[in-house]
Amino acid sequence: MEKTVEQNKMGYAKMLPLILSMSLPAMFSMTVQALYNVVDSIFVGNLIENGALALEATSYAYPMQMLLISVGVGTSVGINSLISRRLGAGNQKEADSAATHGILLAVFNWIIFLFLGLFVSGPFLTLYGCEGIIYQYGVDYLSIVLCGSLFVFIEINIEKSLQGTGDMIFPMLFQLSGAITNIILDPLLIAGIGPFPKLEVMGAAVATVIGELVSAIFAVLVLFLRKNKVHVSFRGFKFSLSTVKNIYSVGLPSIAMQSIGSFMIFGLNAILSAYQAAVTVLGVYFKLQSFVFMPCFGLNQGVLPIMGYNYGAKNKDRLLSAMRCGIAIAFMIMLIGTILFWTIPDVLLGLFNGDKTLIATGVPAFRIISLCFIPASIGIVFISLFQATGKGIRALIISFTRQLIFILPVAYLLSLIFNNSDYVWFAFPIAEIASLILAFVFYINIKNKDFKKLEK
Repeated sequence: MEKTVEQNKMGYAKMLPLILSMSLPAMFSMTVQALYNVVDSIFVGNLIENGALALEATSYAYPMQMLLISVGVGTSVGINSLISRRLGAGNQKEADSAATHGILLAVFNWIIFLFLGLFVSGPFLTLYGCEGIIYQYGVDYLSIVLCGSLFVFIEINIEKSLQGTGDMIFPMLFQLSGAITNIILDPLLIAGIGPFPKLEVMGAAVATVIGELVSAIFAVLVLFLRKNKVHVSFRGFKFSLSTVKNIYSVGLPSIAMQSIGSFMIFGLNAILSAYQAAVTVLGVYFKLQSFVFMPCFGLNQGVLPIMGYNYGAKNKDRLLSAMRCGIAIAFMIMLIGTILFWTIPDVLLGLFNGDKTLIATGVPAFRIISLCFIPASIGIVFISLFQATGKGIRALIISFTRQLIFILPVAYLLSLIFNNSDYVWFAFPIAEIASLILAFVFYINIKNKDFKKLEK
């Protein structure tokens, strides 16, 4: 009886405490992950003799690395959504099957990126015209990260499988173990401190892979040695194309949605290429904005399975309650971020030892871009609602239109009209508001059609 009550907490527990209990661990671990990204760049820039060139090389490698994360996160979101919906419908067998398929899909994804790491890293960097030490730094970093990606694929699929059952504590610990390992090993392997070899950029990549290995080992031990609400077993296992299709009906749009960001950054860099300081500001912004957006993404990791569970259980009131609470919390997070970007943009830029030109360009840019935070808070929760209810295509459309259809054309048009980078930044809030309107239209459509089929 106790097991049944615990399994169904997403269907009866008080909403705000439930969301906080499920979201706070993910919010904390993702904030730590954002901290790692910044600290990693600081180590590379300061501990390597050619730090500026090393940072440039890792920046060129970033789109491919972003693609890796997109495939991993997108697949795991599909697994999470399917598990939470099947548990909500009381179908334990199919929930277990989804988790088991997740392990196989992790291996499949790794094989793809192993090939890319071995044969595509170099040619990819030559597309940018990389040569000399920048090319070598880039190949060293990218090939190691891609070839060692098996561990991140395994960890993230297990992480999202457990989150789909409402377990948020162990997934948080998985991420923390890897991030902390990474941060500790970074300076040791980059600079060659003590008995550690001096590997420079290669050291940053090795530290990343070792951190992912630690997370994966932890996740596998918890999955198979602990009693969880979803069970993975290959005894009598039968591969199901139907299950894979259900996973990727949400997963593929999420993969595409995540991948769009790399194309957006590429396009914005091209538009801003005439203004060198503006390109640097854009790069600094994307590092710092993760401290605002990552907690919201962590919030969604708690809200998504709650909405998915109650959608599967046909509980309309709790589904909408979870959405409203999620929007309120995301709004507060983004409000704090907006205040910080408006009041201390010079301090934020100073963390990267920015010169006067960078600060002069970055201060107005940060204030303008941050106007997109509050509308983004609502849009992010709407996207999770669409994913939780199996409407992944709508989430993809919103993300695609915001990052490519809205931002890039508007940014290009503003650069032509004003011939000044200061006005290009307005593309961010304009695109966010436009995509929010589209998301609201999609929500009304689902509310009038799909939600009417749910019990009141």
